[in-house]
Amino acid sequence: MPTRKFANGEVVRGRWPGSSLYYEVEILSHDSNSQLYTVKYKDGTELELKENDIKPLTSFRQRKSGSSSSSPSRLRGSRSRSHSRSPGRPPKPSHRSASASHQGDIKEARKEILEVKLTPLVLKPFGNSISRYNGEPEHLERNDIPHKNVQEKVHFPQESSYISPQYSLRPRREENKFKEIDSKGEKFVTKGPASSKTFEVTNTQTKDLEFGGVLGASFIMLSLPAFLFLLLLMCRQADPSLLNFPPPLPALHDLWETRVLGVYLFWFFLQALFYLLPIGRVVEGMPLVNGRRLKYRLNAFYAFLLTSTIIGASVFWGVELYYVYNHFLQFAVAAIVFSVVLSIYLYVRSLKVPRDELSPANSGNAVYDFFIGRELNPRIGTFDLKYFCELRPGLIGWVVINLVMLLAEMKLQDRATPSLAMVLVNSFQLLYVVDALWNEEALLTTMDIIHDGFGFMLAFGDLVWVPFIYSFQAFYLVSHPHEVSWPVASLIVALKLCGYVIFRCANSQKNAFRKNPTDPKLVHLKTIETSTGKNLLVSGWWGFVRHPNYLGDLIMALAWSLPCGFNHILPYFYVIYFTMLLIHREVRDEYHCKKKYGLAWEKYCQRVPYRIFPYIY
Repeated sequence: MPTRKFANGEVVRGRWPGSSLYYEVEILSHDSNSQLYTVKYKDGTELELKENDIKPLTSFRQRKSGSSSSSPSRLRGSRSRSHSRSPGRPPKPSHRSASASHQGDIKEARKEILEVKLTPLVLKPFGNSISRYNGEPEHLERNDIPHKNVQEKVHFPQESSYISPQYSLRPRREENKFKEIDSKGEKFVTKGPASSKTFEVTNTQTKDLEFGGVLGASFIMLSLPAFLFLLLLMCRQADPSLLNFPPPLPALHDLWETRVLGVYLFWFFLQALFYLLPIGRVVEGMPLVNGRRLKYRLNAFYAFLLTSTIIGASVFWGVELYYVYNHFLQFAVAAIVFSVVLSIYLYVRSLKVPRDELSPANSGNAVYDFFIGRELNPRIGTFDLKYFCELRPGLIGWVVINLVMLLAEMKLQDRATPSLAMVLVNSFQLLYVVDALWNEEALLTTMDIIHDGFGFMLAFGDLVWVPFIYSFQAFYLVSHPHEVSWPVASLIVALKLCGYVIFRCANSQKNAFRKNPTDPKLVHLKTIETSTGKNLLVSGWWGFVRHPNYLGDLIMALAWSLPCGFNHILPYFYVIYFTMLLIHREVRDEYHCKKKYGLAWEKYCQRVPYRIFPYIY
């Protein structure tokens, strides 16, 4: 069995990931299986390092010479010998020339940096804004943290597209030699997701399972489909009161129709075809653990326009879209079956992928990994399955279902025009979807893309939950009409616009800062520097609350439900669910940010105490 070289509690120097700098660290523990040391830096950051990335303090003893170019004769004594002085000439007792004094200052300076010259390696910024969490605040007031040590100054390429200068502690003449050594697979492991362009991160099994672990994941996978059916069945009742729960269950043969499955598959593969069209910009995603950046084509908005054209032509030619409403439960069953089959395929294929392509959230437990997803970016050629499902079939399908409900309301209620309540719901949610498709690039910064694998959780959420639950208000209004007066409608519109402004401005400010923190338009923003090289925003929208985009999202969700009136609580299920979802996501964000930024995150929380709701939470 291999023996360990360093003991717990021992103070040594550890290499900072993504650079050639060594800093004083304390050994916390040692994993005998992976042969990795858990170390703690002075700023509170904990990392896992390989043994050859740790050096004893004695290996950093300062040499007495002030310059590596000094001749051997100058190294023998404390005083330098002048070339113009005669051997018999007595030395001057106490005077030092200005030159000698200057040389002494240089010696002292070189001792402080271990006699090695810092050479900045300026890298060109990438052209895409990439970061880690959708709700993650970015960015101490400038000069708020004085630069007293080198560690606070060091930046290394993380997930941001803006790359700060790197520094190397090696002499220039040795850079080429060590560059080759470093590129041959030197690895470091962090306790959580991290990335570096020059180092490969080894995925370790997640120790803290989310969503209640294996039992919680199992419960969610079994209960969500059943809960979806109960909601849809309740909504179809004449009186959807909770007193009438549970609703009568339909016969099993009424839940399945092969033709419905065929229509659903046609819809899915039509959107896949639009995804493959060579239109739209191609951008790079965030750096992966192996240093690569995947390419993504941004054409979701074009896919929406093409879909709208096809749907409009279908209505013009008399295609009966009421069929979707009449078989709504069957479409939900078809979507569930497809999402389960897709999840099984994703798990099986993930068993063969390289370790560095696994999600940071994978645990090694089959049930939990089936739920959370093992593979981070499953692709068939250039077709990215997770990225495609995030926006296309479900989100665009949500808008189509809303239109179907509008037409169904007109038919069932014998109306020449849709109700004002239905128009408000359709308009609000159409704006939300169009905004998401137009700002498609922002999806690359979300937790779904950069942290969670693609498994049942996202497959079911994208293909089933979004189109069939997010359209719930429109589905409710078909059977339970509600008249809204124009003054009330004006107040609801004002609330919706307020939420949208907060949501869009907060996200735009975050994405602009991630893209280029030195943008002159952002110079007024105050920031807190972190040991990762990134900054945390503590002013603007991100100084108001820690997740202003979540606040805007929840205000918009309330505006979607208000047109349904207050006769039943059912239309407000979405607001209740969405509040719980965003609070849970905020807790996940807080956990990962605290783990990633350490003391800087604690300082940020002191500056911005409220998480989502100002003065409340």
